[in-house]
Amino acid sequence: MSQGPARITLRRPSTWVPAIRAQWTSSLRFRTTFMTVAATALAIAVTCVWTALAIHNNLFSTSRDEVLDQAQRAVLAAQDVIDTAEVAADGAALQQVLFDARTAFTSQGGTPYFAYFRIDDAPSAIAPPDFAFLLADGEEAILSEGLRERVRASDENQWWQSVALQLDDDEEPVPGIVVGQQLQVQNAGAYEVYLAYSLQEADRTLRFVQGTLWVTGMVLVVLVAAISWFVLRTVAQPLIEASQTSARFAAGYFDVRLPVRGKDELAALGRSFNAMADSIEAQITELAELSQVQQRFVSDVSHELRTPLTTIRLASEMINDRRAEFDEATARAAELLHDQVARFEQLLTDLLEISRYDAGSVQLELESTNLAQLAEDVAASMRQVAAQHGSELRIVAPGGYSPVDVDPRRVRRVLRNLIGNAIEHGEGRPIVITIDSDARAVAIGVRDYGLGMSPEQAARVFDRFWRADPSRKRTLGGTGLGLAIALGDAKLHGGALELWSEPGRGSHFVLTVPRVPGQPVERSPIPVEPTESVTDELGLTQPIRTEDEEDPA
Repeated sequence: MSQGPARITLRRPSTWVPAIRAQWTSSLRFRTTFMTVAATALAIAVTCVWTALAIHNNLFSTSRDEVLDQAQRAVLAAQDVIDTAEVAADGAALQQVLFDARTAFTSQGGTPYFAYFRIDDAPSAIAPPDFAFLLADGEEAILSEGLRERVRASDENQWWQSVALQLDDDEEPVPGIVVGQQLQVQNAGAYEVYLAYSLQEADRTLRFVQGTLWVTGMVLVVLVAAISWFVLRTVAQPLIEASQTSARFAAGYFDVRLPVRGKDELAALGRSFNAMADSIEAQITELAELSQVQQRFVSDVSHELRTPLTTIRLASEMINDRRAEFDEATARAAELLHDQVARFEQLLTDLLEISRYDAGSVQLELESTNLAQLAEDVAASMRQVAAQHGSELRIVAPGGYSPVDVDPRRVRRVLRNLIGNAIEHGEGRPIVITIDSDARAVAIGVRDYGLGMSPEQAARVFDRFWRADPSRKRTLGGTGLGLAIALGDAKLHGGALELWSEPGRGSHFVLTVPRVPGQPVERSPIPVEPTESVTDELGLTQPIRTEDEEDPA
Protein backbone atom coordinates (compact mmCIF):
# COMPACT_ATOMS: atom_id res chain seq x y z
CA MET A 1 0.00 0.00 0.00
CA SER A 2 1.43 3.35 -1.03
CA GLN A 3 2.09 5.96 1.61
CA GLY A 4 1.40 9.67 1.20
CA PRO A 5 4.04 12.39 1.44
CA ALA A 6 5.54 12.93 4.87
CA ARG A 7 3.95 15.69 6.92
CA ILE A 8 5.80 18.38 8.83
CA THR A 9 5.22 18.39 12.60
CA LEU A 10 6.36 21.71 14.05
CA ARG A 11 7.06 20.19 17.46
CA ARG A 12 9.23 17.46 15.93
CA PRO A 13 12.21 18.91 14.03
CA SER A 14 13.21 15.41 12.96
CA THR A 15 10.25 15.40 10.55
CA TRP A 16 11.24 18.59 8.77
CA VAL A 17 13.96 17.26 6.46
CA PRO A 18 12.07 14.09 5.36
CA ALA A 19 8.91 16.12 4.77
CA ILE A 20 10.75 18.74 2.71
CA ARG A 21 12.52 16.00 0.74
CA ALA A 22 9.20 14.29 0.05
CA GLN A 23 7.59 17.56 -1.04
CA TRP A 24 10.60 18.31 -3.24
CA THR A 25 10.28 15.03 -5.14
CA SER A 26 6.48 14.89 -5.33
CA SER A 27 5.31 18.51 -5.78
CA LEU A 28 6.24 20.62 -8.79
CA ARG A 29 4.52 23.61 -7.17
CA PHE A 30 6.62 23.31 -3.99
CA ARG A 31 9.84 22.80 -5.93
CA THR A 32 9.24 25.79 -8.23
CA THR A 33 8.12 28.04 -5.37
CA PHE A 34 11.11 27.02 -3.27
CA MET A 35 13.58 27.75 -6.07
CA THR A 36 11.86 31.07 -6.87
CA VAL A 37 11.87 32.19 -3.24
CA ALA A 38 15.47 31.04 -2.75
CA ALA A 39 16.66 32.89 -5.86
CA THR A 40 14.64 35.98 -4.91
CA ALA A 41 15.93 35.93 -1.33
CA LEU A 42 19.52 35.62 -2.58
CA ALA A 43 19.03 38.50 -5.05
CA ILE A 44 17.38 40.70 -2.42
CA ALA A 45 20.09 39.85 0.15
CA VAL A 46 22.85 40.74 -2.32
CA THR A 47 21.03 43.95 -3.26
CA CYS A 48 20.46 44.92 0.38
CA VAL A 49 24.09 44.23 1.33
CA TRP A 50 25.41 46.18 -1.66
CA THR A 51 23.01 49.07 -1.01
CA ALA A 52 23.84 49.13 2.70
CA LEU A 53 27.57 49.15 1.98
CA ALA A 54 27.16 51.88 -0.64
CA ILE A 55 25.09 54.03 1.75
CA HIS A 56 27.55 53.37 4.56
CA ASN A 57 30.53 54.38 2.46
CA ASN A 58 28.80 57.44 1.05
CA LEU A 59 27.49 58.54 4.45
CA PHE A 60 30.88 58.03 6.07
CA SER A 61 32.70 59.83 3.29
CA THR A 62 30.32 62.78 3.49
CA SER A 63 30.58 62.98 7.28
CA ARG A 64 34.37 62.64 7.17
CA ASP A 65 34.77 65.42 4.58
CA GLU A 66 32.48 67.66 6.60
CA VAL A 67 34.42 66.94 9.80
CA LEU A 68 37.78 67.56 8.13
CA ASP A 69 36.52 70.86 6.73
CA GLN A 70 35.21 71.97 10.13
CA ALA A 71 38.44 70.98 11.86
CA GLN A 72 40.48 72.84 9.25
CA ARG A 73 38.42 76.00 9.74
CA ALA A 74 38.71 75.70 13.52
CA VAL A 75 42.52 75.38 13.45
CA LEU A 76 42.86 78.25 10.97
CA ALA A 77 40.63 80.46 13.13
CA ALA A 78 42.66 79.57 16.23
CA GLN A 79 45.88 80.25 14.35
CA ASP A 80 44.57 83.68 13.30
CA VAL A 81 43.73 84.49 16.93
CA ILE A 82 47.24 83.55 18.01
CA ASP A 83 48.98 85.31 15.13
CA THR A 84 47.08 88.63 15.62
CA ALA A 85 47.72 88.75 19.37
CA GLU A 86 50.67 90.92 20.57
CA VAL A 87 52.32 89.06 23.37
CA ALA A 88 55.81 89.29 24.73
CA ALA A 89 57.47 86.87 27.07
CA ASP A 90 54.46 87.02 29.31
CA GLY A 91 53.18 83.57 30.22
CA ALA A 92 49.82 84.79 31.48
CA ALA A 93 49.13 86.77 28.29
CA LEU A 94 50.18 83.81 26.15
CA GLN A 95 47.92 81.52 28.08
CA GLN A 96 45.02 83.98 27.58
CA VAL A 97 45.65 84.02 23.86
CA LEU A 98 45.52 80.18 23.72
CA PHE A 99 42.34 80.32 25.80
CA ASP A 100 40.80 82.65 23.18
CA ALA A 101 41.90 80.14 20.52
CA ARG A 102 39.97 77.42 22.33
CA THR A 103 36.82 79.46 21.73
CA ALA A 104 37.53 79.20 18.01
CA PHE A 105 37.72 75.39 18.35
CA THR A 106 34.21 75.18 19.71
CA SER A 107 32.65 77.91 17.53
CA GLN A 108 34.32 77.11 14.22
CA GLY A 109 35.00 73.40 14.79
CA GLY A 110 31.50 72.59 15.93
CA THR A 111 32.60 70.18 18.67
CA PRO A 112 33.23 70.54 22.42
CA TYR A 113 35.71 67.65 22.38
CA PHE A 114 39.26 68.87 21.72
CA ALA A 115 42.76 68.74 23.17
CA TYR A 116 46.21 70.20 22.56
CA PHE A 117 49.65 69.14 23.69
CA ARG A 118 53.02 70.93 23.43
CA ILE A 119 55.33 69.02 21.07
CA ASP A 120 58.64 70.27 22.51
CA ASP A 121 59.47 68.42 25.72
CA ALA A 122 61.99 71.12 26.84
CA PRO A 123 60.87 73.02 29.98
CA SER A 124 59.40 76.50 29.34
CA ALA A 125 58.28 79.09 31.86
CA ILE A 126 55.82 80.86 29.55
CA ALA A 127 54.46 77.93 27.48
CA PRO A 128 50.75 77.33 28.19
CA PRO A 129 50.04 73.92 29.74
CA ASP A 130 48.39 71.05 27.83
CA PHE A 131 44.64 70.84 27.71
CA ALA A 132 42.71 67.59 27.21
CA PHE A 133 38.97 68.03 27.64
CA LEU A 134 38.55 65.19 25.17
CA LEU A 135 40.85 62.91 27.18
CA ALA A 136 39.21 63.35 30.57
CA ASP A 137 39.13 60.52 33.07
CA GLY A 138 42.30 58.95 31.71
CA GLU A 139 41.00 57.95 28.25
CA GLU A 140 44.30 58.62 26.52
CA ALA A 141 43.96 55.40 24.55
CA ILE A 142 41.57 57.25 22.25
CA LEU A 143 44.59 58.87 20.62
CA SER A 144 46.82 56.25 19.08
CA GLU A 145 50.57 56.67 19.01
CA GLY A 146 50.53 56.37 15.26
CA LEU A 147 48.24 59.35 14.88
CA ARG A 148 50.30 61.45 17.30
CA GLU A 149 53.54 60.58 15.58
CA ARG A 150 52.17 61.68 12.21
CA VAL A 151 50.84 64.96 13.63
CA ARG A 152 54.20 65.72 15.29
CA ALA A 153 56.10 64.92 12.11
CA SER A 154 54.13 67.24 9.81
CA ASP A 155 53.27 70.89 10.43
CA GLU A 156 51.07 71.26 7.33
CA ASN A 157 49.08 68.05 6.84
CA GLN A 158 45.85 67.15 8.49
CA TRP A 159 45.43 63.61 9.87
CA TRP A 160 42.34 61.73 10.99
CA GLN A 161 41.41 58.43 12.57
CA SER A 162 38.17 56.55 13.27
CA VAL A 163 37.63 55.98 16.99
CA ALA A 164 34.95 54.92 19.47
CA LEU A 165 33.86 57.82 21.67
CA GLN A 166 32.49 57.31 25.16
CA LEU A 167 30.16 60.33 25.37
CA ASP A 168 28.37 59.12 28.48
CA ASP A 169 29.47 56.68 31.13
CA ASP A 170 26.07 55.00 31.10
CA GLU A 171 25.95 54.52 27.33
CA GLU A 172 27.92 52.39 24.93
CA PRO A 173 30.69 53.99 22.81
CA VAL A 174 29.60 55.64 19.60
CA PRO A 175 31.56 55.90 16.35
CA GLY A 176 33.57 59.06 15.84
CA ILE A 177 36.54 60.69 14.10
CA VAL A 178 39.55 62.39 15.65
CA VAL A 179 41.30 65.00 13.49
CA GLY A 180 44.85 66.05 14.35
CA GLN A 181 46.92 69.04 13.17
CA GLN A 182 49.71 71.30 14.41
CA LEU A 183 49.11 74.77 15.84
CA GLN A 184 51.98 77.30 16.09
CA VAL A 185 52.02 79.37 19.33
CA GLN A 186 54.29 82.45 19.64
CA ASN A 187 57.24 82.01 21.98
CA ALA A 188 55.97 78.50 22.93
CA GLY A 189 56.49 76.44 19.78
CA ALA A 190 54.21 73.94 18.05
CA TYR A 191 51.26 72.22 19.67
CA GLU A 192 49.34 69.09 18.68
CA VAL A 193 45.67 69.93 18.29
CA TYR A 194 43.00 67.19 18.20
CA LEU A 195 39.31 67.67 17.61
CA ALA A 196 36.88 64.74 18.10
CA TYR A 197 33.57 64.50 16.26
CA SER A 198 30.75 62.13 17.05
CA LEU A 199 29.11 60.26 14.13
CA GLN A 200 26.21 59.12 16.26
CA GLU A 201 23.59 60.77 14.08
CA ALA A 202 25.13 59.31 10.93
CA ASP A 203 25.23 55.92 12.64
CA ARG A 204 21.57 56.20 13.59
CA THR A 205 20.71 57.18 10.03
CA LEU A 206 22.70 54.20 8.73
CA ARG A 207 21.03 51.80 11.16
CA PHE A 208 17.62 53.11 10.18
CA VAL A 209 18.39 52.73 6.48
CA GLN A 210 19.81 49.22 6.98
CA GLY A 211 16.85 48.16 9.09
CA THR A 212 14.46 49.53 6.50
CA LEU A 213 16.31 47.69 3.75
CA TRP A 214 16.22 44.34 5.55
CA VAL A 215 12.58 44.67 6.58
CA THR A 216 11.69 45.67 3.04
CA GLY A 217 13.71 42.72 1.70
CA MET A 218 11.95 40.23 3.97
CA VAL A 219 8.56 41.67 3.06
CA LEU A 220 9.50 41.37 -0.61
CA VAL A 221 10.53 37.74 -0.12
CA VAL A 222 7.20 36.96 1.55
CA LEU A 223 5.31 38.79 -1.19
CA VAL A 224 7.26 36.98 -3.91
CA ALA A 225 6.57 33.64 -2.19
CA ALA A 226 2.85 34.41 -1.95
CA ILE A 227 2.68 35.66 -5.55
CA SER A 228 4.68 32.67 -6.82
CA TRP A 229 2.46 30.25 -4.92
CA PHE A 230 -0.69 31.92 -6.25
CA VAL A 231 0.57 32.05 -9.84
CA LEU A 232 1.83 28.47 -9.71
CA ARG A 233 -1.43 27.33 -8.18
CA THR A 234 -3.28 28.99 -11.04
CA VAL A 235 -0.97 27.45 -13.63
CA ALA A 236 -0.50 24.07 -11.94
CA GLN A 237 -4.17 23.44 -11.22
CA PRO A 238 -4.92 22.48 -14.84
CA LEU A 239 -1.83 20.26 -14.80
CA ILE A 240 -3.03 18.59 -11.60
CA GLU A 241 -6.45 18.08 -13.17
CA ALA A 242 -4.76 16.63 -16.25
CA SER A 243 -2.69 14.27 -14.10
CA GLN A 244 -5.71 13.10 -12.11
CA THR A 245 -7.81 12.71 -15.25
CA SER A 246 -5.02 10.73 -16.94
CA ALA A 247 -4.77 8.45 -13.90
CA ARG A 248 -8.52 7.84 -13.92
CA PHE A 249 -8.43 7.26 -17.67
CA ALA A 250 -5.61 4.74 -17.23
CA ALA A 251 -7.67 3.03 -14.50
CA GLY A 252 -10.44 2.35 -17.01
CA TYR A 253 -12.75 5.35 -16.63
CA PHE A 254 -12.79 6.19 -20.34
CA ASP A 255 -15.57 8.78 -20.06
CA VAL A 256 -13.51 11.32 -18.08
CA ARG A 257 -12.47 14.52 -19.84
CA LEU A 258 -10.56 17.69 -19.03
CA PRO A 259 -12.50 20.95 -18.60
CA VAL A 260 -11.47 23.47 -21.26
CA ARG A 261 -11.40 27.14 -20.25
CA GLY A 262 -10.28 29.96 -22.52
CA LYS A 263 -8.03 29.76 -25.56
CA ASP A 264 -4.53 29.69 -24.07
CA GLU A 265 -1.93 26.91 -24.16
CA LEU A 266 -3.54 25.03 -21.26
CA ALA A 267 -6.86 25.09 -23.07
CA ALA A 268 -5.10 23.71 -26.16
CA LEU A 269 -3.64 20.97 -23.98
CA GLY A 270 -7.10 20.14 -22.65
CA ARG A 271 -8.59 19.98 -26.14
CA SER A 272 -5.74 17.76 -27.35
CA PHE A 273 -6.15 15.46 -24.36
CA ASN A 274 -9.90 15.21 -24.87
CA ALA A 275 -9.43 14.47 -28.57
CA MET A 276 -6.89 11.77 -27.72
CA ALA A 277 -9.24 10.33 -25.07
CA ASP A 278 -12.11 10.27 -27.58
CA SER A 279 -9.95 8.47 -30.11
CA ILE A 280 -8.65 5.94 -27.58
CA GLU A 281 -12.14 5.35 -26.19
CA ALA A 282 -13.49 4.76 -29.69
CA GLN A 283 -10.67 2.33 -30.49
CA ILE A 284 -11.06 0.50 -27.18
CA THR A 285 -14.79 0.28 -27.69
CA GLU A 286 -14.25 -1.05 -31.20
CA LEU A 287 -11.68 -3.56 -29.96
CA ALA A 288 -14.00 -4.61 -27.13
CA GLU A 289 -16.83 -5.13 -29.60
CA LEU A 290 -14.54 -7.11 -31.90
CA SER A 291 -13.37 -9.17 -28.92
CA GLN A 292 -16.96 -9.86 -27.91
CA VAL A 293 -17.79 -10.80 -31.48
CA GLN A 294 -14.76 -13.09 -31.56
CA GLN A 295 -15.66 -14.67 -28.22
CA ARG A 296 -19.27 -15.08 -29.28
CA PHE A 297 -18.15 -16.56 -32.58
CA VAL A 298 -15.84 -19.08 -30.90
CA SER A 299 -18.50 -19.97 -28.37
CA ASP A 300 -21.26 -20.26 -30.96
CA VAL A 301 -19.12 -22.25 -33.36
CA SER A 302 -18.01 -24.56 -30.57
CA HIS A 303 -21.59 -25.09 -29.44
CA GLU A 304 -22.81 -25.58 -33.01
CA LEU A 305 -20.07 -28.09 -33.71
CA ARG A 306 -20.79 -30.18 -30.66
CA THR A 307 -24.02 -31.67 -32.09
CA PRO A 308 -22.58 -32.89 -35.40
CA LEU A 309 -19.35 -33.84 -33.61
CA THR A 310 -21.32 -35.99 -31.20
CA THR A 311 -22.87 -37.77 -34.15
CA ILE A 312 -19.49 -38.18 -35.82
CA ARG A 313 -17.95 -39.43 -32.54
CA LEU A 314 -20.69 -42.05 -32.12
CA ALA A 315 -20.28 -43.15 -35.70
CA SER A 316 -16.50 -43.31 -35.35
CA GLU A 317 -16.85 -45.39 -32.17
CA MET A 318 -19.15 -47.83 -33.96
CA ILE A 319 -16.75 -48.10 -36.85
CA ASN A 320 -13.73 -48.38 -34.51
CA ASP A 321 -15.44 -51.13 -32.50
CA ARG A 322 -15.86 -53.17 -35.71
CA ARG A 323 -12.42 -52.46 -37.18
CA ALA A 324 -11.45 -56.11 -36.70
CA GLU A 325 -13.87 -56.97 -39.51
CA PHE A 326 -12.12 -54.65 -41.95
CA ASP A 327 -8.94 -55.05 -43.91
CA GLU A 328 -5.75 -53.69 -42.40
CA ALA A 329 -5.81 -50.28 -44.19
CA THR A 330 -9.48 -49.66 -43.39
CA ALA A 331 -8.99 -50.72 -39.76
CA ARG A 332 -6.08 -48.28 -39.41
CA ALA A 333 -8.17 -45.51 -40.96
CA ALA A 334 -11.01 -46.25 -38.51
CA GLU A 335 -8.56 -46.09 -35.59
CA LEU A 336 -7.10 -42.75 -36.77
CA LEU A 337 -10.61 -41.37 -37.29
CA HIS A 338 -11.57 -42.31 -33.75
CA ASP A 339 -8.43 -40.72 -32.25
CA GLN A 340 -8.72 -37.48 -34.19
CA VAL A 341 -12.44 -37.12 -33.43
CA ALA A 342 -11.59 -37.49 -29.72
CA ARG A 343 -8.84 -34.89 -30.09
CA PHE A 344 -11.24 -32.60 -31.97
CA GLU A 345 -13.78 -32.95 -29.18
CA GLN A 346 -11.10 -32.06 -26.59
CA LEU A 347 -10.11 -29.03 -28.69
CA LEU A 348 -13.72 -27.82 -28.73
CA THR A 349 -13.91 -28.26 -24.95
CA ASP A 350 -10.73 -26.23 -24.50
CA LEU A 351 -11.93 -23.52 -26.88
CA LEU A 352 -15.15 -23.20 -24.91
CA GLU A 353 -13.16 -22.91 -21.68
CA ILE A 354 -10.89 -20.24 -23.19
CA SER A 355 -13.91 -18.29 -24.41
CA ARG A 356 -15.34 -18.35 -20.88
CA TYR A 357 -12.06 -16.95 -19.53
CA ASP A 358 -12.06 -14.21 -22.16
CA ALA A 359 -15.65 -13.34 -21.34
CA GLY A 360 -14.93 -13.30 -17.58
CA SER A 361 -17.76 -15.74 -16.89
CA VAL A 362 -15.74 -18.44 -15.12
CA GLN A 363 -16.85 -19.24 -11.57
CA LEU A 364 -15.04 -21.35 -9.00
CA GLU A 365 -16.80 -24.19 -7.22
CA LEU A 366 -14.83 -24.23 -3.99
CA GLU A 367 -14.56 -27.37 -1.87
CA SER A 368 -12.40 -28.28 1.10
CA THR A 369 -9.77 -30.43 -0.60
CA ASN A 370 -6.66 -32.34 0.48
CA LEU A 371 -4.24 -31.38 -2.29
CA ALA A 372 -1.71 -34.06 -1.34
CA GLN A 373 -4.36 -36.74 -1.74
CA LEU A 374 -5.61 -35.10 -4.96
CA ALA A 375 -2.09 -35.10 -6.43
CA GLU A 376 -1.62 -38.78 -5.49
CA ASP A 377 -4.94 -39.65 -7.18
CA VAL A 378 -3.98 -37.84 -10.40
CA ALA A 379 -0.54 -39.46 -10.38
CA ALA A 380 -2.10 -42.89 -9.86
CA SER A 381 -4.43 -42.36 -12.81
CA MET A 382 -1.50 -41.49 -15.08
CA ARG A 383 1.06 -44.11 -14.00
CA GLN A 384 0.13 -46.43 -16.83
CA VAL A 385 0.60 -43.68 -19.43
CA ALA A 386 3.93 -42.76 -17.84
CA ALA A 387 5.03 -46.41 -17.89
CA GLN A 388 4.23 -46.60 -21.61
CA HIS A 389 6.70 -43.72 -22.12
CA GLY A 390 9.33 -45.26 -19.83
CA SER A 391 8.89 -42.71 -17.05
CA GLU A 392 8.24 -43.28 -13.37
CA LEU A 393 6.04 -40.94 -11.29
CA ARG A 394 7.49 -40.27 -7.84
CA ILE A 395 5.72 -38.25 -5.14
CA VAL A 396 7.48 -36.25 -2.41
CA ALA A 397 4.92 -34.76 -0.01
CA PRO A 398 6.37 -33.12 3.12
CA GLY A 399 3.21 -30.98 3.42
CA GLY A 400 -0.12 -30.15 1.84
CA TYR A 401 -2.31 -32.51 3.84
CA SER A 402 -4.44 -29.83 5.50
CA PRO A 403 -7.63 -29.18 3.51
CA VAL A 404 -7.84 -25.92 1.56
CA ASP A 405 -10.74 -24.34 -0.31
CA VAL A 406 -10.13 -24.86 -4.04
CA ASP A 407 -12.01 -25.99 -7.13
CA PRO A 408 -10.83 -29.63 -7.24
CA ARG A 409 -11.93 -30.16 -10.85
CA ARG A 410 -9.75 -27.28 -12.07
CA VAL A 411 -6.75 -28.21 -9.89
CA ARG A 412 -7.02 -31.80 -11.11
CA ARG A 413 -7.08 -30.53 -14.71
CA VAL A 414 -3.98 -28.40 -14.09
CA LEU A 415 -2.10 -31.37 -12.59
CA ARG A 416 -3.12 -33.73 -15.41
CA ASN A 417 -1.86 -31.17 -17.91
CA LEU A 418 1.46 -30.62 -16.12
CA ILE A 419 2.09 -34.32 -15.59
CA GLY A 420 1.11 -35.04 -19.18
CA ASN A 421 3.59 -32.46 -20.45
CA ALA A 422 6.28 -33.93 -18.18
CA ILE A 423 5.60 -37.41 -19.58
CA GLU A 424 5.61 -36.03 -23.12
CA HIS A 425 8.95 -34.24 -22.73
CA GLY A 426 10.58 -36.28 -19.95
CA GLU A 427 12.63 -38.48 -22.28
CA GLY A 428 11.68 -41.59 -20.29
CA ARG A 429 13.23 -40.30 -17.09
CA PRO A 430 11.62 -40.17 -13.62
CA ILE A 431 9.11 -37.40 -12.89
CA VAL A 432 8.99 -35.98 -9.37
CA ILE A 433 5.75 -34.51 -7.99
CA THR A 434 6.33 -32.40 -4.85
CA ILE A 435 3.58 -31.18 -2.51
CA ASP A 436 4.38 -28.76 0.30
CA SER A 437 2.70 -25.99 2.28
CA ASP A 438 3.22 -23.19 4.75
CA ALA A 439 0.96 -20.93 6.81
CA ARG A 440 -0.31 -19.00 3.78
CA ALA A 441 -0.18 -21.25 0.71
CA VAL A 442 -0.05 -24.78 -0.69
CA ALA A 443 2.10 -25.64 -3.71
CA ILE A 444 2.47 -28.60 -6.09
CA GLY A 445 5.61 -28.92 -8.22
CA VAL A 446 6.04 -31.17 -11.26
CA ARG A 447 9.69 -31.77 -12.17
CA ASP A 448 10.92 -33.63 -15.26
CA TYR A 449 14.50 -34.30 -16.38
CA GLY A 450 14.02 -34.02 -20.11
CA LEU A 451 15.57 -31.71 -22.66
CA GLY A 452 14.22 -28.55 -21.02
CA MET A 453 13.73 -25.18 -22.70
CA SER A 454 15.71 -22.05 -23.42
CA PRO A 455 14.72 -18.75 -21.71
CA GLU A 456 13.11 -17.58 -24.95
CA GLN A 457 10.99 -20.72 -25.17
CA ALA A 458 10.09 -20.63 -21.46
CA ALA A 459 8.82 -17.06 -21.86
CA ARG A 460 6.23 -18.26 -24.44
CA VAL A 461 5.24 -21.57 -22.94
CA PHE A 462 1.86 -20.25 -21.69
CA ASP A 463 0.90 -18.76 -25.07
CA ARG A 464 -2.06 -20.31 -26.82
CA PHE A 465 -1.27 -22.95 -29.49
CA TRP A 466 2.47 -22.46 -29.02
CA ARG A 467 4.83 -25.42 -29.14
CA ALA A 468 8.52 -25.43 -28.23
CA ASP A 469 9.32 -27.90 -31.03
CA PRO A 470 6.67 -27.90 -33.78
CA SER A 471 8.35 -30.88 -35.46
CA ARG A 472 8.02 -33.04 -32.33
CA LYS A 473 5.21 -35.57 -32.50
CA ARG A 474 2.48 -35.37 -29.87
CA THR A 475 2.01 -38.73 -28.21
CA LEU A 476 -0.71 -37.68 -25.73
CA GLY A 477 -2.87 -35.70 -28.13
CA GLY A 478 -2.64 -32.24 -26.61
CA THR A 479 -4.49 -29.29 -28.11
CA GLY A 480 -1.93 -26.54 -27.40
CA LEU A 481 -4.30 -24.78 -24.98
CA GLY A 482 -3.61 -26.81 -21.84
CA LEU A 483 -0.96 -24.55 -20.25
CA ALA A 484 -2.92 -21.39 -21.12
CA ILE A 485 -5.99 -22.87 -19.38
CA ALA A 486 -3.82 -24.04 -16.46
CA LEU A 487 -2.46 -20.52 -15.99
CA GLY A 488 -6.01 -19.15 -16.05
CA ASP A 489 -7.11 -21.70 -13.42
CA ALA A 490 -4.17 -20.72 -11.18
CA LYS A 491 -4.94 -17.00 -11.45
CA LEU A 492 -8.64 -17.69 -10.89
CA HIS A 493 -7.70 -19.17 -7.51
CA GLY A 494 -5.63 -16.08 -6.69
CA GLY A 495 -2.44 -18.13 -7.02
CA ALA A 496 0.32 -18.53 -9.57
CA LEU A 497 1.77 -21.03 -12.04
CA GLU A 498 5.52 -20.57 -12.43
CA LEU A 499 8.15 -22.29 -14.56
CA TRP A 500 11.84 -23.01 -14.30
CA SER A 501 13.53 -24.68 -17.24
CA GLU A 502 17.08 -25.16 -18.43
CA PRO A 503 18.32 -26.95 -21.55
CA GLY A 504 19.58 -30.42 -20.65
CA ARG A 505 18.25 -30.29 -17.08
CA GLY A 506 14.50 -30.43 -17.66
CA SER A 507 11.63 -28.27 -16.43
CA HIS A 508 9.88 -27.54 -13.15
CA PHE A 509 6.30 -26.23 -13.00
CA VAL A 510 5.03 -24.98 -9.61
CA LEU A 511 1.33 -24.40 -8.94
CA THR A 512 0.69 -22.25 -5.82
CA VAL A 513 -2.75 -21.54 -4.35
CA PRO A 514 -3.58 -19.56 -1.16
CA ARG A 515 -4.93 -21.33 1.89
CA VAL A 516 -7.63 -18.67 2.25
CA PRO A 517 -9.38 -17.58 -0.99
CA GLY A 518 -8.51 -13.99 -1.83
CA GLN A 519 -5.42 -13.95 0.39
CA PRO A 520 -2.34 -12.74 -1.54
CA VAL A 521 0.49 -15.25 -2.06
CA GLU A 522 3.85 -13.61 -1.38
CA ARG A 523 6.04 -16.65 -2.00
CA SER A 524 5.63 -20.30 -2.85
CA PRO A 525 6.40 -23.07 -0.30
CA ILE A 526 8.27 -24.84 -3.14
CA PRO A 527 11.14 -22.93 -4.80
CA VAL A 528 10.64 -22.57 -8.53
CA GLU A 529 14.31 -23.31 -9.16
CA PRO A 530 14.52 -26.87 -7.83
CA THR A 531 17.00 -28.08 -5.26
CA GLU A 532 18.51 -31.43 -6.11
CA SER A 533 19.07 -32.56 -2.49
CA VAL A 534 15.80 -34.54 -2.41
CA THR A 535 15.79 -35.75 -6.00
CA ASP A 536 19.40 -36.91 -5.87
CA GLU A 537 18.45 -39.36 -3.15
CA LEU A 538 15.91 -40.84 -5.54
CA GLY A 539 18.66 -41.91 -7.93
CA LEU A 540 17.81 -39.57 -10.83
CA THR A 541 19.92 -39.54 -13.95
CA GLN A 542 22.46 -36.95 -14.95
CA PRO A 543 21.55 -33.95 -17.17
CA ILE A 544 20.95 -34.69 -20.83
CA ARG A 545 23.66 -33.62 -23.24
CA THR A 546 22.04 -31.26 -25.76
CA GLU A 547 23.02 -30.89 -29.39
CA ASP A 548 24.78 -27.57 -28.71
CA GLU A 549 26.98 -29.28 -26.12
CA GLU A 550 27.92 -32.31 -28.26
CA ASP A 551 31.46 -32.48 -29.55
CA PRO A 552 31.76 -31.98 -33.31
CA ALA A 553 32.67 -35.23 -35.02
